[in-house]
Amino acid sequence: MQFQKQNSKASILLIYTGGTIGMKEDPIEQTLKPFDFKQILEAVPELGKFACRIDSYTFDPLIDSSDVEPSMWQALAALIRDNYGSYDGFVVLHGTDTMAYTASALSFMLENLDKPVIFTGSQLPIGKPRTDGRENLISAVEIASTKNEEGRAMVPEVAIFFDSVLLRGNRSTKVKSEQFDAFQSYNCPPLAEAGISIRYNNTIERSGEQCANSLTISEKLDTRVSILKVHPGITPQVVKNILLGPETRAVIIETYGSGNAPTKDWFIRIVEEAASMDKILINVSQCLCGSVNMSLYATGKKLENAGVISGHDLTTESALAKLFYLMGKYPKNNEVKRLMGENLRGEISK
Repeated sequence: MQFQKQNSKASILLIYTGGTIGMKEDPIEQTLKPFDFKQILEAVPELGKFACRIDSYTFDPLIDSSDVEPSMWQALAALIRDNYGSYDGFVVLHGTDTMAYTASALSFMLENLDKPVIFTGSQLPIGKPRTDGRENLISAVEIASTKNEEGRAMVPEVAIFFDSVLLRGNRSTKVKSEQFDAFQSYNCPPLAEAGISIRYNNTIERSGEQCANSLTISEKLDTRVSILKVHPGITPQVVKNILLGPETRAVIIETYGSGNAPTKDWFIRIVEEAASMDKILINVSQCLCGSVNMSLYATGKKLENAGVISGHDLTTESALAKLFYLMGKYPKNNEVKRLMGENLRGEISK
């Protein structure tokens, strides 16, 4: 871990997409509704103490986290691209329910990224006395504005800051709905931890530091992906509907443990039929920690022989985003299958 100071010449674009952090309670309906972004800035006067310029942009209309669609990812990526030359870093305020999906998607869509794109939000509205939003926002801005001794961004990638921990965006999963430590990254250590000072983990490779080209974005996404969660009692009809669907180009199969699934003849036959249709079949584990290894047990080997590709230690959110991205770029499934096994943005431990 390394201590760094915030750069006094940085400029940050604060992007408010929606979410709990910008909510207030309706006194009549007793429900949470979004309020004007300016009220967030008023609620966090500490932001004015940073020796850097902080500009803001608000999505209109604001987007509830549960309503996030790939079109929002495209709009967000385009916004960052269009303002990339004017800012040293970006902080994105986003609802927690789909934050890991959006962070994963942006990690792939923003090509040649060498500046911070830090997602954050809160479990309690920023106007509440015990809100976690204030500290999350302040620390996210500090991280986005921090540079190393060479003047380069300390975190030149897409990340999530929540409850004093900075996590790689495409390694993160929301695991708690009622605690402040809502996000975890079980297969990748934190990029930074915030205490009295912010300590950066310099042992983790930062792909952004090697970028020599200008930022580009990949806006074309192919969303023809389904998810099959294997479970005891799963029926042939359910498996057929998901794996053999005519509108499905790829399927993420969430398996047990290190990549195991039923060995019943009917299950393997359906998998083989899907593979014969040139479907992209990706094996990810239902376990939050660990990796798929289809050579470890006979059940996993049967899937591999049937045409299923290992997703290694991809999260489901990252696997989905990576498929959207690769399928949008490459019309041939063989190229997508090959690249799904490669570590493109630090999403796989290899």
